Amino acid sequence: MRPPADPPVDTDPTAPPQLSVVVPMFDEEAVIGMFVDRLRPVLDDLGQSYEVVVVDDGSRDTTPALLEKARRDWPQLRVVRLRANAGHQAALSAGLMRARGAWVATIDADLQDPPETIAGMLTAARERSADVVYGVRNDRTTDSLFKRHTANAYYRMIRRLVGHHVPADAGDFRLMSRATVDAVNRLPAQNRVLRLVIPALGFPSAQVEYRREERAAGTTKYPLSRMIRLTVDSLTGFSIAPLRLATWFGLGGAVVTALLLALAVVAFLTDHTLPGWTSTFVVVAAVGAIQLLCLGLLGEYVGRLYTQLQGRPTYHIAYDSADEADRSNQ
Repeated sequence: MRPPADPPVDTDPTAPPQLSVVVPMFDEEAVIGMFVDRLRPVLDDLGQSYEVVVVDDGSRDTTPALLEKARRDWPQLRVVRLRANAGHQAALSAGLMRARGAWVATIDADLQDPPETIAGMLTAARERSADVVYGVRNDRTTDSLFKRHTANAYYRMIRRLVGHHVPADAGDFRLMSRATVDAVNRLPAQNRVLRLVIPALGFPSAQVEYRREERAAGTTKYPLSRMIRLTVDSLTGFSIAPLRLATWFGLGGAVVTALLLALAVVAFLTDHTLPGWTSTFVVVAAVGAIQLLCLGLLGEYVGRLYTQLQGRPTYHIAYDSADEADRSNQ
């Protein structure tokens, strides 16, 4: 790691920092050193007070130990540890709740989103009077073909169903004003997808484009199963289109049933009735499949309502190094 640099000058040590950088981490021992070496020079060169809020999302490897080691050499590094793995979006929410900066940036630790872009985001926010600056990927050639196609399909579907206010190819790399963060923190936390929640606020926004890089080290923490879960949460949390799809299935089934009934009557009147086990089986199976699909869609929405009514927190804070520092200073 690089030698520790002098902290930015701050006239009031008790004042909140000008910038907070929230970083969710889960089993990232392979990339922590590289991430610190990339991020710290960028923030030191900004010439303003800052903090880096790393949310350890229940890591099972040496991530906690490496973070504590890095914190001894980097005073602005703050570690928030969750009691158990709560998921990427929950870890981001925990970081936003704990961040104190006038501006808050969120970035993953895998270095696919370049930390150097944060400086450009701050400039864009101030020059364009924007509350939110989205990092938009204009080059995804480092992603696999499958990843590019599925991501493109996801954003096209979401923009069509939720609205075109959702920026395409903008993940969770963004900069937000304190007003935006406060608005997000006041919203219910269950199963929320921040890449859709924040555009829905309608705050003035801007975009900064960048090239998505390859993961610096380690393995992805977003396998296909989590991508599917994210898609389901996005659809059921921000659109009633699936419920309308169930309605259209029902109407379509009614039309098909009416046509089949008419054909059956005509066949009976013209004495062309034949025993048709195959056709009967296909119709019954098709209707059953549609009914199960509609019930599944309804179940997703009912499940979200049930979870919301329970009011259970999506994460539990086990440790915050800032709290420990405050106790030691008392």
